[in-house]
Amino acid sequence: MLNIRQFVQCADAPVWVEILNAAYEEYESWWRGVTVEEMLLAEKRPNFDFEGRFIAELDGKPVGLVHARVDRLSKEKKGYIYSFGVIPAFRGLGVEEKLLGAAMNDLEKRGMKLIQTWTGIKRNDHIPLLEKRGFTFAYRTIDMEINLSDIQSNVGENTTVSIRSLQKDVEEDIEMLNWLINECFKEDPLRRPRTVEETRHSVLNHPQLKEQEIFFAALDQKNVGYVGIGIDEKYNIKQSAKSGRINGIGVLKAYRRKGIGTRLMLRGLKALRAKEMTKAMLDTEDINPTRAITLYEKIGFKVMQEYVTYEKHIV
Repeated sequence: MLNIRQFVQCADAPVWVEILNAAYEEYESWWRGVTVEEMLLAEKRPNFDFEGRFIAELDGKPVGLVHARVDRLSKEKKGYIYSFGVIPAFRGLGVEEKLLGAAMNDLEKRGMKLIQTWTGIKRNDHIPLLEKRGFTFAYRTIDMEINLSDIQSNVGENTTVSIRSLQKDVEEDIEMLNWLINECFKEDPLRRPRTVEETRHSVLNHPQLKEQEIFFAALDQKNVGYVGIGIDEKYNIKQSAKSGRINGIGVLKAYRRKGIGTRLMLRGLKALRAKEMTKAMLDTEDINPTRAITLYEKIGFKVMQEYVTYEKHIV
């Protein structure tokens, strides 16, 4: 007997983590699993949605989950289907259909007019299911990687730009980073303005990237861009790797195409190499209005894998 029930706050955290890790293990190239502690830390994000979490039980055994999530700080009527997965041994038994239906119904009841969800490009089970329920392709997310021994200079970087590190205990620096993020991405349809509280939480309490560093680029005594790097120690242990991550990069529109983004990227990569990392990763979308992928390819990043986002309008 299949039953879909709501998540019980705190009590169901261990069950949720167990199902999630089992359901996502096939994404072994990037999925490194989560712990209950990381899950609870993620729930402290200012925009976290505690509603809309469902667990599927088959004959009393937890086998799948889904989070019908709303950005609590956004005015846009857009909902997201996250953490949508079923333990492999229980797929093809109708569990996915029931979970997807529960998530869609929940978001519609909460007044969402657009629903988005992502899946692996090779998931021949998820994609037909989404299309059957009226979802259509929206965009691709592209994971990229570079070998840090291949970093080169003289690839168009602006050498007149000064670079300095963000000081995490200086409130003015947190506010400056927040301002830069919002200004750099205000034309990006996938992003909404961040609050200072969100930026502070990401810098000081990121659930996966325990070791972070952020750099500002200044030109004519004005901060015009930033880059963030981080290291996920748990990922590296699981993958037996020494890999870091570019956790965000942006340049003000008026200062683009001047080599500033290149300079920032090279600074971030060299900082990771100084921390004895051998590779660096990042992700981007094919609808990024700045076409950032051209910068990454110029520096030497290669495509690792792709994911697809599907969406459905509610009328």
